[in-house]
Amino acid sequence: MKKIFLTIATAALFSVNVFAADGGKKGNDNSNSVSYGVLQQFSADFSDAQNTVWTVTKNCQKATFIENGSSKTAFYDLSGNFLGLTQVVGYSAIPAKSQKLIADKYKGYTAKNVIVYQANEAINSDIDATSYFVDLKNTEHEILVRVTQSGNLDFFKQVK
Repeated sequence: MKKIFLTIATAALFSVNVFAADGGKKGNDNSNSVSYGVLQQFSADFSDAQNTVWTVTKNCQKATFIENGSSKTAFYDLSGNFLGLTQVVGYSAIPAKSQKLIADKYKGYTAKNVIVYQANEAINSDIDATSYFVDLKNTEHEILVRVTQSGNLDFFKQVK
């Protein structure tokens, strides 16, 4: 289950958001393969969502949408349980302690994107409720680091 959460965060960081032109809640043609229960739960959880686009994979059902002017992505498992929510945030959103750790440990890298992942702890209490994934880049490499809820820093993935 933990692997699914981390895959979600990685996918969210690198996915390109394309929104439906009609502004409807059900979004694109993929909404036909989204389970009825998930559509109902999503409508209850995110009643102000606009321009929703659904993607269904073998592991989850994903809704990318706009809420209160911010782009967000909600993840549900195939059984319809809410897994978590991602959103692009500014670098200043991560704890100051973590910013210092990044500056010390990854000199010469620049933060490109920061995604906050808010997990549903009711589904899996083994993971942090909130994690930040920071895309760091220099002239030769691109890496992804995870900032934990307590402000600690973990190498997550070599991207390039």
